[in-house]
This record gives sequence, structure tokens and C-alpha cells, in this order.
Amino acid sequence: MNKSYTLIEVLVAVSIFTIIIAAPTGFLVGSLKGQQKVLASQKLLDNTSYTLEYMSRALRMAKKELSTELAAACLLDNSNILYGHNYQITQGGNGLRFISYEEECQEFFLENGTLKESKDGAINSLTSDDLEVISFKIGPDDSWDQNDNDQPRVTLFLEIKGGKGQMEETRPLIKIQTTVSQRNLDVQY
Repeated sequence: MNKSYTLIEVLVAVSIFTIIIAAPTGFLVGSLKGQQKVLASQKLLDNTSYTLEYMSRALRMAKKELSTELAAACLLDNSNILYGHNYQITQGGNGLRFISYEEECQEFFLENGTLKESKDGAINSLTSDDLEVISFKIGPDDSWDQNDNDQPRVTLFLEIKGGKGQMEETRPLIKIQTTVSQRNLDVQY
């Protein structure tokens, strides 16, 4: 009596073994991809939260400029001084300039997919290189002067994608909007 296995029995055993090993491996690979996406989403949320908090604080503390000298140095529109204004839209609608509570000319703007800040000429990035800002919109600009009784407010809308360099379908996307009003009461003078 010969006690060996036939080719069919060996192929069946290998197939069953492959199925038993492949299923957990597929689950492992899927869970690792899911974990990468969750980590990228968390990083995106953390960075977006920091950026919006920083910008909101600066915008809330901005000064209405009533000094022609400071307004001339910061808030200009086609060579006209925006005396009595709180903010000015710049960069073709992708930037916002104002005078900080420290009386420095400050601007937030979008450049090459990165949110940046210019503060008295020094430019800093507000978002990390791993993120891509798709859209940065600012509005409304109808309550930023002395011609009304409304408290100045700025609405910021951001659309940001995380995970630069990753496959497009695994990159998290966040759309967020916030409105900030000035801390100091805005009254007509």
C-alpha cells in the first residue's frame, strides 16, 4: 500500500491554506489603509483648527484705523486711504489686510495652496506643507466702515485637503466656515 498524496489533494490543501491566510491579510491591509486615512484626517483637523483659531483671534482684536498715517501705511485701495475701515480684501479676493491690536499691518492670504500671514513685511505659513488649501474666501465687506451701525464681522470659508502626496481617494477633505466679529464696539464717530 502506497501512502502518498495525489496532486489533486495537494492542490486542494494549498488552496484552502491560501484562502485561510489571504482573508486575514486582506483585513490587515484594509485596516492599515483605514488607519492612514484616520491619521491624515486628524492631522488635517488639528492644523485647520489651529489656523482658524489663530486667524480668528487676530481678526477679533483688529483695530479700526482712525489715524490717517496708519491707514495710509496699511489700508489702501487704488491709492485711496481707507480711513475708518476695519479690514480690506486683497490678493484678488484671496487675502484680508487689517491693522492688528499691536498697530502692525497684518494680512492673511492664499498663495500656491498655502495660507500665509504677512505681519509688517515678514511672511509666515499658517498651514503645513502636507496640506493643500483649495479655497479661501472672505466676506462680507459691507460692514467694515463707518457708514453703518453694524458690528464689523468677517466670514472665513476654507476648503482644505490633507495628505499631499497620497493617492487622491485617500486624501481627507474639510470644508469649514466661521464668522468672527470684532471685540471692540464699533460706533459711529
